[in-house]
Amino acid sequence: MKKPRLVYFDAPVSRGEECRLALHLGGVDFEDVRIKPVEWPAMKQQMPYGGLPVLELPGKPALAHTNAILVLIGRRHGLHPADDFEAARHEGMMQHVETLRAVVSPTLRMPEAEKKAAREALVAAFLPAWAEAAERNIVNTPFFGGDQLQVVDLKLHMAVRWFIGGKVDHIPATIFAGYPRLIAVHDAVRDHPGVKAWYARP
Repeated sequence: MKKPRLVYFDAPVSRGEECRLALHLGGVDFEDVRIKPVEWPAMKQQMPYGGLPVLELPGKPALAHTNAILVLIGRRHGLHPADDFEAARHEGMMQHVETLRAVVSPTLRMPEAEKKAAREALVAAFLPAWAEAAERNIVNTPFFGGDQLQVVDLKLHMAVRWFIGGKVDHIPATIFAGYPRLIAVHDAVRDHPGVKAWYARP
């Protein structure tokens, strides 16, 4: 292996996509390994913790878990704070995004009637509370840490994008409309030239 490899499903979503974006924005020449769902069962036991994404670096053991991958990329390529307290504040928000995913993701596998009830309950309580907590911890503009995009912003962007696209059944696309700082981070990442360049690739 001569260059880093990022292994994730063949979809521009969630944890894998934020790691791809971080590598791209960090100027890393990496192999974007995209696997199909049918390939996953045979690969699962080979992964460090049985999940994806996984980052493989020359001469190192495979690295798993999104936040660990993002923090490493961020530290190496100027996309994560050098100050230890500010870095920890960013990592707290990154964990906040993972909490959102941990609560919502199980509904993906529910039967339709159960899914509808579960997601309506999320709309009534969990999602507004999650967004309110995010909103009060976003104290800078246009990004979480101020003028510079960092890895935490990629996570917030991907989380918000998941919902405002209107493709999550039983959750309105306007669910985060009342949280302007959260939406502003999403929009700032969307409009960043490096992010635009990633999505403009052939």
